[in-house]
Amino acid sequence: MITFIIGGARSGKSSFALQKASALPGSKAYIATAQALDNEMKTRIEKHRKERPAEWATFEEPLNISALIKDVQDKYDVILLDCLTLWLSNIMLTDKNIEKEIEAFCSLLSTVHCSLFAVSNEVGMGLVPDNELSRRFRDMAGYLNQKAAEISDDVYLVTAGIPVKIK
Repeated sequence: MITFIIGGARSGKSSFALQKASALPGSKAYIATAQALDNEMKTRIEKHRKERPAEWATFEEPLNISALIKDVQDKYDVILLDCLTLWLSNIMLTDKNIEKEIEAFCSLLSTVHCSLFAVSNEVGMGLVPDNELSRRFRDMAGYLNQKAAEISDDVYLVTAGIPVKIK
C-alpha cells in the first residue's frame, strides 16, 4: 500500500507521515533524502532523527532512492520516504535525466511489496518563480507529485498541521 503525503513547508506533513507509519505493525525503515550541506540543514536532520522512535532503521540516500527501496522492501514492513522534493532538487544538481529518474521511481512504486509512505512538498500554489531554474523545479515537482499521487492508494494534503484525505 502506497500513501502519498503532500503539503507546504512546515505544514506538519513529516510528523503526520511518521505518526501514520508508526501505527502500523512490523519492522520500519526511514529513507532520508536530505543532505547536510550547511549548519541549518544539519540541525533539521538531527531534529528529524530525534523524532523517530529507536526501532526505525534509517537510510540516508540523496539520489538513488529507487535502488534503495528495491533493495530493502523485502526486509521491512513499512518504509517512510522523506522527501521527494529534496530528492528532486538533488537529482536536478546532477547530470541525470530528471524525467527518466521520475519514471523509474514511479514504476518502482507500483511494484512495492510493503507499506510505503512518501512525503513531498506542494510547491505550485504560490507565485510563479522569477527564474528559469526555479520554474523548472516547480514544474518537475508538480509532475512528480501528480505521478506519485496517481499511483498511491491514499493521498493526504497537510495544511497547518491538519491532514485532509484527498484520495
